[in-house]
Amino acid sequence: MEAGNRRLIFEKEGVYLHTNAKRSNQDTTIPGFIRIVELDGEPILEWSPVQDEGKNAPAVFYAKKEGEGGEEETKFDPGYEPDWAVISTVKQSREKVQAPVRETGHWGSFSLPLTELYSLRRARFSLGRNFMVLTSRGGDPLPPLHFHRGGTRELLRAMQRYIRLAPSPVDGRLFLAYPHDSGALSQSFDELQLFDDASSDLVSRFIQDPYATTFGGFSKVTNFFRGALRPPESPLHSRSALDPQMPHPSDDEPGFELITCQGAELGPRPEVTRGQPLDNWEQFLDPEGRVTDPQKVKELVFRGGIIPSLRKEVWKFLLGFYPWNSTTKEREDIIRVKTDEYFRMKVQWKSVSEEQEMRNSLLRGYRSLIERDVNRTDRQNPFFSGNENPGLKLLHDVLMTYCMYNFDLGYVQGMSDLLAPLLFVTQNEVESFWCLTGFMELVHQNFEESQEAMKQQLLQLSLLLRALDPELCDYLDSQDSGSLCFCFRWLLIWYKREFPFEDILHLWEVLWTRLPCENFHLLMACAILESQKGELIGSNHDFNTILKHINELNMKLDLQMVLREAEGIYLQLTLCKELPVKVQEVLGVCLPSISHDIALESESRETDTLLTHSEPRGAAACQSNLSHTPQRSQPTYP
Repeated sequence: MEAGNRRLIFEKEGVYLHTNAKRSNQDTTIPGFIRIVELDGEPILEWSPVQDEGKNAPAVFYAKKEGEGGEEETKFDPGYEPDWAVISTVKQSREKVQAPVRETGHWGSFSLPLTELYSLRRARFSLGRNFMVLTSRGGDPLPPLHFHRGGTRELLRAMQRYIRLAPSPVDGRLFLAYPHDSGALSQSFDELQLFDDASSDLVSRFIQDPYATTFGGFSKVTNFFRGALRPPESPLHSRSALDPQMPHPSDDEPGFELITCQGAELGPRPEVTRGQPLDNWEQFLDPEGRVTDPQKVKELVFRGGIIPSLRKEVWKFLLGFYPWNSTTKEREDIIRVKTDEYFRMKVQWKSVSEEQEMRNSLLRGYRSLIERDVNRTDRQNPFFSGNENPGLKLLHDVLMTYCMYNFDLGYVQGMSDLLAPLLFVTQNEVESFWCLTGFMELVHQNFEESQEAMKQQLLQLSLLLRALDPELCDYLDSQDSGSLCFCFRWLLIWYKREFPFEDILHLWEVLWTRLPCENFHLLMACAILESQKGELIGSNHDFNTILKHINELNMKLDLQMVLREAEGIYLQLTLCKELPVKVQEVLGVCLPSISHDIALESESRETDTLLTHSEPRGAAACQSNLSHTPQRSQPTYP
């Protein structure tokens, strides 16, 4: 960095750089100074050893901005169409400009423009000290810093003259940096050409058109996708640990106190076996055709699925097209009424002339997205393969009709993935449409523009995983992967791109039973992540390689193993007597308090406690608080 007009803004002595925080038990710390300076008007964060005082300006340590180097590697093939891939291309690793190593073996100094700061994290390593870890927007973590004589509060105050620091809602130890300009994030997205609309957020644009918003390089995923799962407006000026008017905690370093993350003490995981598929439907029907024991049917389906020849009939019950207590005659009437209703809606879009459609940009946009997606949905399946395939036309027509049925939501990319198996099994346009509406009743919030449901599911997954495996959570946190954004596609379309087509037919009918709890798909995610723990930690994966590794799991997972482990996790957690209340609520074994006001008041505090502290809330406390709440019985299994 060239010398220029240099002005000192902040300086603190006694800030130790720790060189082997993760890889060694040796106490390797170097005393030095940390400063914020303005160089030609640009704020720079600097650290330099005591021995370097009086020498030249520190070496630059930050990643290049987009366009300043690095070539895209297009040979990476995730093994499927990249619609819902978090990764579509991989940026070759840039050579990081490491801080110069002195002949004595000590580290040299480094500096980072505050505009290049992505995050700062409270951390504690095995040596027992608290550290601050800074990460650049290129994904490069700087060496951990220990404030031996205090000073973090003063440093943060100085930094907030130039940037805004927002706490992560899923990680109490992580703060993310933004420019003060409220439009800076949208502007940054525009410069990277991730969006057509500056007001769009990353997730919603990626859902509506992932091809147009495909990331040009891996660093863009690193820099922006992580932040997309946080609320767009963080309470930066509220009274918080960073607010100087807030009462200080007892720790001499407020905002960087030790946070421990231990889960509840779980007992051994029960072994689970899968059963045989439902193969005798008639035994569950009375003389008039009513299903005599819907719960038994669901339990059998959950345990072993359904044989292919019965799927067409049973799926219509699981998805609400047929009521469980309907007679054969009533179901014939339902078919007749629903067929008329379907074709009335279909006529609405079929009768729109080209001239009319030219004045209806919303319908025109839906049609364009549907036509494009239909041509690349499950084309390896014979039912949809080849040109001029009638299955493709049915796929198109059902999706267009759904836009008439639910014009507020319309068509969002991913819905073709949900329809294709339904159409394959029913082989019927009308029945597949109404099964789709039933499926969308379960998952429609996944596709809403606000993405609140997806954020909530990722938060719930974090709660489950932390109770289940704090070590894995801590490792993911240490690699800036604690938000679990790499699970986004799993939850969005219910693992449609992770398992072979035939496995998806089995998986979805299992999930439609809503047994043993409505969030069983989250327990599946826990099972998958646990199965990869050895690889993730043993190979010391970082944020980028974690994303790549998770995406490369598609079509390689054993569905039966995942289902067994997920059910075992459910039983293991529900048998724990000290399970945190929030985890019990996710599992559906502890209903929220009747008092809505009390629930709202305690919800944020409870969530923060679960994500950042070790003290579990006992099941007894839950029961005492909910003494007037009906108890939810455990599911039974055949």
